Amino acid sequence: MGNTSSTSTASSAHGAADGIDALIASRLLALRQARALSLAELAELSGVSKAMISKVERAQSSPTAVLLGKLAAGLGVPLAQLLTEEKDSPQRLRTRAEQHVWRDPEAGYLRRQVAERHAGGGVELVEVELPRSAQVSYPRWSGRPYRQCLWMLEGALRVDYGDERFELGPGDCLDFGVDRPLTFKALGRGACRYLLVASPS
Repeated sequence: MGNTSSTSTASSAHGAADGIDALIASRLLALRQARALSLAELAELSGVSKAMISKVERAQSSPTAVLLGKLAAGLGVPLAQLLTEEKDSPQRLRTRAEQHVWRDPEAGYLRRQVAERHAGGGVELVEVELPRSAQVSYPRWSGRPYRQCLWMLEGALRVDYGDERFELGPGDCLDFGVDRPLTFKALGRGACRYLLVASPS
């Protein structure tokens, strides 16, 4: 009985991973083609090899947050555009069950897309949980810059924004952009959780 339950859980997790990998694959291909970029051109812009980009586009690889950050930066789009389906208009009510969740296969970084920015504007809300000692780094964005406001909910976090370094605890708020390289590192003995609010500059 226990083995059946364990197998079922593992199968469910595997299916969810396959689903998000397929979504990332279709979004990456669509965004690259919309910008008329070849694999070689995106590789040059992002610093990700042509072979790896091709694997991601064919859903043959589960990309990490760092890899997705490089691809988003090379495309000049927010990371959310690689992780969520494109919608014409926003939902007035977005229940927890409808919010896309993605976990980095290496760092264990968990990202919940609470609210998506839409074509007409608005803000994007993302809840992030970093496991103990986990670190995620992103390059400077190559596209139109946007602002982010980070509000700490639990734990301790270090943010490197270019040459500036900030350490945050529960309740702290940090305003920054994507015009410099960024590194987020969980500090202390446990995980940390924070809310990111992104809006056009």
